[in-house]
This record gives sequence, C-alpha cells and structure tokens, in this order.
Amino acid sequence: MKKIKDFNIAIIGFSTNALTVGRCLRDGFEKAGYQVRLDGKSKYITGSIPESHREWTESRFKDSNALIFVCSCGIAVRSIAPFLRSKKEDPAVLVVDECGKVVISLLSGHLGGGNDLTREAAEIIGAFPVITTATDLHNRFAVDIFAKKNRCTLHPMWAAKEASAALLAGEPVGFFSEFEVEGELPEGLVRIEQGSDGTFHPADRGRSMPAIGIAVTVHSHCAPFHISVRVIPEAVWLGVGCKKGKESDALLTFLDMFMTENRIDPRSLAGIASIDIKKEEAGILSVVEQYQTRFQTFSNTDLAGLPGVFSSSSFVQEAAGVDNVCERSAVRASGGKLIVPKKAEFGMTAAAAVENRVLKYNV
Repeated sequence: MKKIKDFNIAIIGFSTNALTVGRCLRDGFEKAGYQVRLDGKSKYITGSIPESHREWTESRFKDSNALIFVCSCGIAVRSIAPFLRSKKEDPAVLVVDECGKVVISLLSGHLGGGNDLTREAAEIIGAFPVITTATDLHNRFAVDIFAKKNRCTLHPMWAAKEASAALLAGEPVGFFSEFEVEGELPEGLVRIEQGSDGTFHPADRGRSMPAIGIAVTVHSHCAPFHISVRVIPEAVWLGVGCKKGKESDALLTFLDMFMTENRIDPRSLAGIASIDIKKEEAGILSVVEQYQTRFQTFSNTDLAGLPGVFSSSSFVQEAAGVDNVCERSAVRASGGKLIVPKKAEFGMTAAAAVENRVLKYNV
C-alpha cells in the first residue's frame, strides 16, 4: 500500500489493554510513513477523550482515511453505522481485538485500502488478518483494486460489481485498454482489441465477445460491452490559449463543449497547460479552480523547441513567440501525444493530449 503524507489513520481503544495494542499499531504505522492519531475512551485511561465514541467516529469520518477500533466488532459497527455513505466515500475501518490476536477488515476493503491496511496492521502486531471480500478469498482480479492502485476513476460502480460477480462465477470478462498494461492477463479476463473500423473483438478470434467487460479509456463513449465498467485514468491535458482578459464563463463553456464534442470524459482531466504569458490570466485561473485541476505553463522557447508537427499561426507567432500555444502546451505537459488538434473560437483555442501512462494488472 502506498504511503502518502496525507493518509491519516485514527486509532481508538476502550481499555488500558486496548491502548497498549493501539500504541504498537501507532508506532508501526508511523515508522511506515503514515500520519497517526491515537485516542483512548475510558474512565480508567489517563487523558481519555471527552466526546462520546459516536462523536469521535463522526469527526474521524470527516478527517481520516482509516479508522481502527481496538474493541469488539459490535462497538465498532454501532459507532460507524450512522455515518456510512458509499464505498466510494467511506474510509477504511478495521477492528482489532484488545489482545491483538486478529485484525478484521470491516469496511472499504478495496477502494478505501482496508484490506492492505489490515495486512500491514497484522504484520505490525503479529496478529491474524481477517479479510472477507470474495475476490481476495478466491484470488480473482478485482477491478476496483486495479483502478485504485493505478490512480483511475471507476464508473459506474454497479457495472464493477457485475464484473466481479461474473469473474467469481467463472464467466469470461472482457478487458480493453487504450493504454499499455504491464503483466500477465489475470485469469478470467479476455483481451479485447479495437479494429481500424472502430469495432471491438477478442484478440483470440476464436472466442465470442463477452457480455460484461472492462474498458480502460479516457473517452466517454467507449463502452465495448453490453455491460461496460469504465476505468478512467487521469491522463488528459488540455492546452489552452486565449485573448487577454477573456471572460472565465466563456472559457468554461468553450472547454466544456470541446470535451463533449471530442468525447473526452471530464474525469480523465489531468490538468490545463498554456504559455508563461498566460500564467496570471484570470479567466484561465478561474477555469482551473472550477475544474479543481492542475495548471502548468511553459516558456515560448520551451514550446517552440518541442519536436513534432503542429498547426501554425503567424499571428500567434508574432504575439507569443511560438507558432502554436494550445497543441504544444498540451503535448509538453502530458509528455505524450496529441489526441485532439487545435480548435479556435472567439479568441479562444484548445487542444488535448494524453500521457503515456503504463498501467499494471498487479501493483
């Protein structure tokens, strides 16, 4: 499991024995690079928190990525029940007995990272990890784990459940990807290719097309199967140019239409790029904020030196010192290839490029 500074673990114990186990967990996780808080709730614990365990849980659901209850499962279940929303939003929840014998992955085992955290916790205190998710138990490919570990969005969730159910039932599940994927194709998956005419078919022409499948794609229209679960990498960069003082509403409408017309899924947006002279452009900065994405700018020299074939404008060359801003900045930021060439409208330009992402079946 990746250790990142903003992954917060909150541990609570309800007895002196539980707090001893909690301290061992805290020390082990901090050594591994996590941020950890440890609280105790008991009249027999010095420094016991004043709030109820229900109030503590409500606060931790808002500010923590994982909660670890060192207590009975009943206490943990009653504590978290009022705050459950969905598997996309809920933090991981683990339960550890106060003797430190077992660690149970109770909630968000996949998307929340609970199963991996359970294994780590068990290793830290020498306990037995209890994991009940079916794909783990049967050693089957889990599309939600694949998406999470490759930093992708999963949509729709109901289709992901259908894919998992099919794999567990021994039914073939298709797998198509616009990106390179390293490793051996997991058991149960059927590799799917797209022909020059746009149609999809199994790489092994002797097989029939599965009804359920996974599509790794940045395109909103890509649904090769009767039931398609889309895994969406955050890999598309929009190159943007505009006249000075261009209104943010006009820019936002233009870029929304640009992505819609070119069937770019907004969830695939990795960032917006432009030339240095636009780094303080209010309209672009406002759009970046509304998209909640990154913004990169490059010098005209940097953009002009980029190899490749780009559309050219003498007007842009004179004004910016480079023949094209949007295409070049999109490719420069992505480090990949142009997928949508320049579109110009009312003093605004846009282009799209995609990163050369390499995904892995097993991370």
